[in-house]
Amino acid sequence: MEKIVDYISINKVCWNTRTDHHIESEFYQLDAFIKGASSLNPIELDLLGDIKGKKILHLQCHFGMDTLSLARLGAEVVGVDLSDKAIDKAKELTNQLNLDARFICCDLYELPQHLNETFDIVFTSYGTIGWLPDLNKWAAVVSKMLKPNGRFIMADFHPYVWMYDNDFKKIQYSYFNVETIIETESGTYADKEAPIETQSIGWNHPISEILNSLVSNGVTIQKFNEYDYSPYNVFPGMEEFSKGQFKFTQFDRKLPLIYAIDGTKL
Repeated sequence: MEKIVDYISINKVCWNTRTDHHIESEFYQLDAFIKGASSLNPIELDLLGDIKGKKILHLQCHFGMDTLSLARLGAEVVGVDLSDKAIDKAKELTNQLNLDARFICCDLYELPQHLNETFDIVFTSYGTIGWLPDLNKWAAVVSKMLKPNGRFIMADFHPYVWMYDNDFKKIQYSYFNVETIIETESGTYADKEAPIETQSIGWNHPISEILNSLVSNGVTIQKFNEYDYSPYNVFPGMEEFSKGQFKFTQFDRKLPLIYAIDGTKL
């Protein structure tokens, strides 16, 4: 598989550029969050269960709203992200809200060089692994960071949706991880009209690659769920059919839009 040597620096610039616009966007509803609203969705909350007193590592946490929502539920949390601008905002919010959370800015693959701890739960969600070329390396980090019998909880967009072009009119990309995907985008998913243009580099990962990478690194899959809706209105042509649940108008509820994993390091 072709590799892009500088994908880390290119994607870091992308996310640093997006962060200010995300903070100000209606999509993230930061004001409501600061006043006490949770940014977590029922999908991941149902899998997480009672996390009071648990030690949680949140991978690819952006500017920390989900991380801090976990802290509000009583967990001791560490968030990790590539974007230094996002991590700076996460630290600012932590101090402002006086929550029990720490944040680390680094490439995910290099996390063991920055963090020598293990956790009850490793958590990641929505738009994360597509930025990583090698899922075996990713799963190795997940496994290394888990305590024995620790849980891995993940919710993400189904790889089926990444096959489409940006207008969701036709299949453009392979379902399988056979190409490096380089895109230039105006605006951002959180603010389509944002006056920015960013380049990003990513990879598609089929369900088989995701599950096999975890299993081969000692994470036993306890649950694998698929959902016919998205909790976010982030793709063209979506409509809300129930509170916090969005579908494609043209496809109704015939497509898998989200999957979730509950695994255990035995």
